[in-house]
Amino acid sequence: MSINKKMSANSILALKDALVAIYYRKKDLRQFIELTIENAAIVSTIDWADNVKYESVSQLIDRMVKRQDFYQTDLLKLVQEVGNINDFSHLEYWEKENRGLIKKAEVAVGKLRQQAKGHFDTIEELKKAEERRETTKEKLKDSIAYQQKLDELKMEFYEIASNTNSQQKGFQFEKFLNKLFNFFDLDPKSAFKVIGEQIDGAFTFDNTDYLLEAKWQEKSIIAADLYTFGGKIQGKLKNTLGLFVSLGPYSSECTETGSSVLKSMILMDGMDLMQVLEGRVRLNDMILIKRRHASQTGDIYYQMK
Repeated sequence: MSINKKMSANSILALKDALVAIYYRKKDLRQFIELTIENAAIVSTIDWADNVKYESVSQLIDRMVKRQDFYQTDLLKLVQEVGNINDFSHLEYWEKENRGLIKKAEVAVGKLRQQAKGHFDTIEELKKAEERRETTKEKLKDSIAYQQKLDELKMEFYEIASNTNSQQKGFQFEKFLNKLFNFFDLDPKSAFKVIGEQIDGAFTFDNTDYLLEAKWQEKSIIAADLYTFGGKIQGKLKNTLGLFVSLGPYSSECTETGSSVLKSMILMDGMDLMQVLEGRVRLNDMILIKRRHASQTGDIYYQMK
């Protein structure tokens, strides 16, 4: 974040005085500064051994002020950290021989707070900007990881599609569905079981339990396939729903029937699955859209645009 508001001369003088006052020993002050600022290498360019404390501090701050384009955030951090000091008990040991150390530190820090009052809003802006940057970086990282995993699933799906061995294809599709549903946090209740090329399973979404039936076959799904699945759903608890996934087409009789047996399921096809794998829609969002459409219209086969 670029801050154009440079520190005033009075703020700089108050910062110098406060830094000198908050620590008695130069090595303690040096450590405090090194731990506070990000670009701490500049601290080692100062002669802390031979200079008196104020001279070392003054040289350091003056060098940072000359390059506020580079050190402005560090200067503001020093203002913030010094201004936040309320406990001066670390000076008590030297207070016995140098009376007034604690009072002097309190006054100096108080003066800094007064002189740099306008900069504390800037400090908050910096903090919020940094938080936004961190949030954005995390979102970007998550987005990249999400896309990479989706690409892996898509390549795995293509490999399954190219397999001519029906039995192998069924087992591969079982593993693929487990990965897909886990990836979208759809909480598979049990491993998907394979019967030929037919996969049965269960998952939970939006506080609703679903039975899953998936078929990978060239011929169209007919109403009898759906009635068989509907019978399985009816054998479960009342609010259980079903998701039927067919990579092949559905016959017209599947969608034209008005039987109540089929009103407890929604249908997905290969085009739907490709939309998920290509990142155009998330699987859980697709299920939600299809379920709402079925609830509102009675149409269990909503084709996503």
